[in-house]
Amino acid sequence: MGLCIRDAARSDLERLEELEQQCFSVPWTREQLESQLPDARHVFLAAEEDGRLLGYVGMMTVLDEGYISNVAVAPEARRRGIARALVSALLSRAEELSLSFVTLEVREHNEPAIALYAGQGFAPVGLRKNYYDSPKENAILMTRYLK
Repeated sequence: MGLCIRDAARSDLERLEELEQQCFSVPWTREQLESQLPDARHVFLAAEEDGRLLGYVGMMTVLDEGYISNVAVAPEARRRGIARALVSALLSRAEELSLSFVTLEVREHNEPAIALYAGQGFAPVGLRKNYYDSPKENAILMTRYLK
């Protein structure tokens, strides 16, 4: 069975919370994750393989703008193209929603993530000083224009 990209659901919250704990030094709470589930302002996609949720990507929309909140892939499933598939599916959804652009922040020393986003057509457009904690680090603001 192959990788399936689908809308995240309330029933995924326990696994999403586990992924947060595994992937981020300052993980989101269950309540924060729940607030991102798909609705009129949020796209939240999950990557599932053989019944196991391996990653997710979330985006909030405001008017015709998209803001990616998080991209996470289970450590044991990395380097298999799952993040690329998630971001690609998210960009397809952004085009369906007629968004003008999608933007995100990434740690300035997270070279694999920067390469992933650049490969999906995102380009650096700014810097947010001391944006991240644990450890304190700047964020590169990257945007992909769709129109």
